[in-house]
This record gives sequence, structure tokens and C-alpha cells, in this order.
Amino acid sequence: MAKESTPRAEELKALGWSNDDVSRYAELWDYRQRWGAINLEREDRLFLRKAEAALPKIITSKSAPKKALQEKSYYRWLKFYLDSMNKAEIDFNLKKGERGVWPILIEEELRALDYYEPVLGLPDTIKAKGLDSVREEIVKNISAVNANIANEKNFDFHAPINDLKASEGSKWRFLREGVQLEDHSYPILSLNSLESIRKDVRAQLVVAVRDLLPSLADTQKPEPPDDWSRIESE
Repeated sequence: MAKESTPRAEELKALGWSNDDVSRYAELWDYRQRWGAINLEREDRLFLRKAEAALPKIITSKSAPKKALQEKSYYRWLKFYLDSMNKAEIDFNLKKGERGVWPILIEEELRALDYYEPVLGLPDTIKAKGLDSVREEIVKNISAVNANIANEKNFDFHAPINDLKASEGSKWRFLREGVQLEDHSYPILSLNSLESIRKDVRAQLVVAVRDLLPSLADTQKPEPPDDWSRIESE
């Protein structure tokens, strides 16, 4: 908060002060700017103080712009893993239409975040660890049905974070924190099962994200339509 750099007599007038008081304020304000308050009579100093107390406060410090959801650490962490998996799948030489289970999970979680727009502050990111077990259970159930899986590839879930820490330093955690280091199983969905699996994953993750994150406790948003996407909604 700061003092005004020009007299605000018109604002006092708008507040209902008389013309005489408004003129007195303007003259005293100008005198104080030139010669200092110490040269004013006590009565005049009290009058200035009263006038300035009546005026709305001037806020000079600008609040920091709100960080976009996509810039929040948790969102960027998920996107980092998705990018790592997409890059790995290029080297897997998958058949047309095949896709890993894990990137589908992350894509659907990011979509749910885009739709519900949680705060993703500390309370949310702490509770979001509960999504770890949700993801693991979904992958387990999908992999249990042989018809869903075209083949298995290997993906080191710890390597992307280890590489990032080595090159830049990072406090991000592993995607599969409680899983053994040697578990590199990376199931690939068959083309025939891809659409139905994505639909099931979407339904489960929308509910999990909405129910787990504290900032969404009072959300009134219905579940997103199947054809909803962040890009198309902008």
C-alpha cells in the first residue's frame, strides 16, 4: 500500500464531502507535498489523516499471476512420463493402432485434470499419491485378460527420473514408487481392445481424480462427455 502521487479530492467529493472540505484537502495535500507535514498545524494534520482514512486504500503490490494448471508440478510430472513413453514406443516398432496401457492411463488422468481443473497444491498432490494404487490395479486387471494384450515390452519406469536428476536435478518421484526396480513390464494393447479399454480407464480415472483431490470435494461438474477435450473446449 502506498500514498497517492496526486491529490484524490474528486474521490472525497464522490464520497459526499463538502466542496469546502474537498478544497481544503487539496490545498493541504499540496502544501504537505512541497514543505512536509511538520510545517502543518496539528488541526490540519488531523484533517488530512481523517480524509486519507476515508479514501479507498491504494494497492501497489500486484499479486503473482495464477499459474496455469498445465504448469503445475504434478501435471508436468505426468506429462514428462507420457512424453518418455511416447518416445520409447517409437523404438518399439509397434503395429499400427497398438498402444501401451500406461500412456493411456496417463492421457486419461491428464484429461480428467484438464476437465475438473483442481488446484493441484500440496493437499492435492499428497492425496494424488492414492492414484498410484488405482493405476496399478487398472493395469493388473487389463493384463489379466489375454485378449487385451498384443505383446509385452520393457520400459524402465525409474530411468526417466534418474536421467532427469542426473542432468538437471529434480524432486519428482517415480511413477511406480512402490514397485521393484526390475519390474519393467509394459503391456501393449491390441488394436481390437484399444477403444473399449480406453473407455473403461477413462471412467475409472475420472471418478478417482474427482474423489481423491481435496480441491474437488465440492465440485458440481458432471462427468465430462466422451467427446470432450481441452483443446476443443478452448
